[in-house]
Amino acid sequence: MFDHDRINFKVEKFPLINQWSEGGLNLLSGMPDVKAEEIPSNIGVGLRRVDTKEPIGIVSDEYFPVQYAEIVDGVEQALQRAEIDMTDATFTTNVYDRGAKLELRAKFPAHQMTMRENKDVVTPEFVFRTSHNRTWANNGMMGLWRSFCYNTLVSGDKLAYVYGRHTKNFNISGFAAKVKTAGEFISGSGLEEMKNWYDTPVKRYEAINLFTKTLAQRTDNVSKKKVANKVMLSNLMKIFDEENRHIHGRGHYETYGKREEGTLWTAYNAATYWSSHPNGKRGSSPHNVKVNREDKVRKMLASPEWEALAA
Repeated sequence: MFDHDRINFKVEKFPLINQWSEGGLNLLSGMPDVKAEEIPSNIGVGLRRVDTKEPIGIVSDEYFPVQYAEIVDGVEQALQRAEIDMTDATFTTNVYDRGAKLELRAKFPAHQMTMRENKDVVTPEFVFRTSHNRTWANNGMMGLWRSFCYNTLVSGDKLAYVYGRHTKNFNISGFAAKVKTAGEFISGSGLEEMKNWYDTPVKRYEAINLFTKTLAQRTDNVSKKKVANKVMLSNLMKIFDEENRHIHGRGHYETYGKREEGTLWTAYNAATYWSSHPNGKRGSSPHNVKVNREDKVRKMLASPEWEALAA
């Protein structure tokens, strides 16, 4: 399934060393006299790759490093037990930050569904993330991938979402059961529900209200009230308008922003496009931003505002 060559390395803990100079020179080398001492392990220890000795994180002394090969084996067993049709399935293995983070993706075209005249195809997609530096715990979800705009559709709580600490107690059977349930949903009633979204009208002002109270909501530092993040809201509405003219309109032959009404499907895809195409905040890596945004979309799908529009 996944590319085991990309995860063909192990990690190990090592003691941290504190070095300092008191300003004197070493009489033999003529270099500054540097003193060093080992930092107590109860403060923390380092984590590094065995092959390159490159540090990738600082963890507690109690941390038990589980090798990627062991975790990926467990994920592959879970997918096999889930009884998903893997005909023509594709598997992607992404390693980030010199090996500190791992992302696995699998697409299952045997379960794909066309939303409209062979132009909007959604394909079930499995995503699993973990890390050695504890920034990502073991977490996986079964979602959908949309070929129309090349983005991942984040699914709500009806699809499998698994979260667990990065320890040796990774429960393959429990994980497989959730993935199997998700597979049944996305190959049956789940995609039918999305077809209903395609025919559910949403006024532009309703989309503004949805995004203002979910994805684009922030707390004002002065009033301490919940208000709209105007830049984020503007970006979401621009995507919403583009989705409407390309899906329900005449594409580039139609003037931008002409339509005052879209559908729940275009609102949904505006949100998932936003989550799948992060530009990254200052000091944040794009894949970290993407994970946070996916979580916000999941919460949006469970919000009272979304449920009211879908009713």
